[in-house]
Amino acid sequence: MTPKELYQKRLRRFVTALNNRKPDMIPVRPFAAEFTALHAGYTCQEVTQDYSKGFEAMIRCCKDYDWDAVPANMIYVWPGITDAASVRYYGVPGVDVPFDRGFQYIEPPEDHSFMRACEYDRLIDDPTAFLYEVWLPRASRRIAGAGEPNTYRSDVALVSSAMAMVQYFNAYGPHTARLTDEAGTPGALCGIFKAPLDILGDKLRGYIGLTLDLYEQPEKVLKACEALMPHLHWLASQTADPGSQLPIGYWMHRGGVPFVKPEHFDNIYWPTVRPIIEQLWKEGHQTMFYAEGNWDAHLDAFRELPDRSIVYHIDRGDPQKTHNKLHDKFAISGGVSNVTLAIGTPEQVRTEVKHLIDILGKEGGYIMDASAIMQNDTKVDNMKAMVEATREFGVYDNPDEPLTELVVRPDAGYNPHLAIPPATNRPAGACVTWHEHLTDLQCGKIKGCPELAESVWKMVDSNGATYIWQMLLSF
Repeated sequence: MTPKELYQKRLRRFVTALNNRKPDMIPVRPFAAEFTALHAGYTCQEVTQDYSKGFEAMIRCCKDYDWDAVPANMIYVWPGITDAASVRYYGVPGVDVPFDRGFQYIEPPEDHSFMRACEYDRLIDDPTAFLYEVWLPRASRRIAGAGEPNTYRSDVALVSSAMAMVQYFNAYGPHTARLTDEAGTPGALCGIFKAPLDILGDKLRGYIGLTLDLYEQPEKVLKACEALMPHLHWLASQTADPGSQLPIGYWMHRGGVPFVKPEHFDNIYWPTVRPIIEQLWKEGHQTMFYAEGNWDAHLDAFRELPDRSIVYHIDRGDPQKTHNKLHDKFAISGGVSNVTLAIGTPEQVRTEVKHLIDILGKEGGYIMDASAIMQNDTKVDNMKAMVEATREFGVYDNPDEPLTELVVRPDAGYNPHLAIPPATNRPAGACVTWHEHLTDLQCGKIKGCPELAESVWKMVDSNGATYIWQMLLSF
């Protein structure tokens, strides 16, 4: 079978499962990060700092394993961007951490968080401006903030990191073509989303600062989450798969029990996530809930979402409970213990795979994967065992009829019953509005076609929004 024929076969299998239907067999979709370096003979430093080696490692794995779908590069954060911006929160293999360890996020001390407890109003008033004027300068050793003296090094840090982001994103096109043409392997994800409360805890207030705020000023936390909503929706929508095949990645961090109290989930976290997921589904985009940790306490809330609008990934949750609560509505993925993959035997992996298929895979709508992202502690023999066992135990005798079109999108007429609040101060996806730009022009008016000038301005201005929001969510 040619790579292109393999690609079509695997894509059909994967999209059928995403639709919570029964394909010919259970697809294997490993979120393999530093494991790809182990397989290809690279160090963690090499595949992290040199993305071409990271791409090559993924290509080799896709050729050597029978994987049905993969993220183009699970070692996503390229230090070329973070080093150029001189960020304080990123630990680079071979520089800040040992060369044979994966990259690390370094949370700032409580009294040096990148957003202060007294700054909620400023964030709420204009999130994009706050990120440029306050957050990025504090998170960077070089970039100047509002009112600070600008320097040569400050200008270079901002411009170089933005250009590095363009360089990195542009490299994904040829790499994805290689995955298709050489390995016959479809992508697994397209797009990025994180919950507003998680963003506050991850990159702005820090976890300790956020938990204090939830007790001392919960109304401000809620207002901030609402102010972030339209911008996070915009980035997710802009980066989503236009073909409605691959889900948006939603990386779930510390917004659930036990990191926050149930009332905080019910009153702040979920009300500022659910409307975005529903709106994305209305636009034809499924979201992958990558439920890091144990989110069993919130399965009833997730069940409120429209059928097929999400694919739910199990990490530490109970597979049987997840199946009972969600599997009639959504596809499910994951569940193979990373501990077993790291220190177990191939036979133990086989046993675990069969157990998960018996619970989650009998009715279709299940995608095989580890519980969490696979780093270089996963054994090669155990990866082989996971794939081989899935092929042995995961074949369906009576698959569903083939999909008429390979998409995951809602039935016509679906309308979300919750709304995303309007953006405060300036629209989502904008840094300087067209009206603001007009006032900067000498004459204050356009002598030719104003619609053309406006469309070009909005296009280039949105690049500034892409840069700062991608820095916040992805890098």
